[in-house]
Amino acid sequence: MNSFFHYLIPIALAAVAIVLLLGLFNMLRGGSPERSQKLMRMRVMLQFAAVVIMMAALYFSAR
Repeated sequence: MNSFFHYLIPIALAAVAIVLLLGLFNMLRGGSPERSQKLMRMRVMLQFAAVVIMMAALYFSAR
């Protein structure tokens, strides 16, 4: 189970970073505000998922 989290945590963090960069690039080039808003909402959801994954990893590693 522990090695499962070793792969899942970097994937979750990379997903957050990719969506963040996509949102920032969209805002910088003057793209659709609706798309920027969707990307930022997705980023928040992915951040929540990443935090939950990290807390689960800590919980299961302490057991």
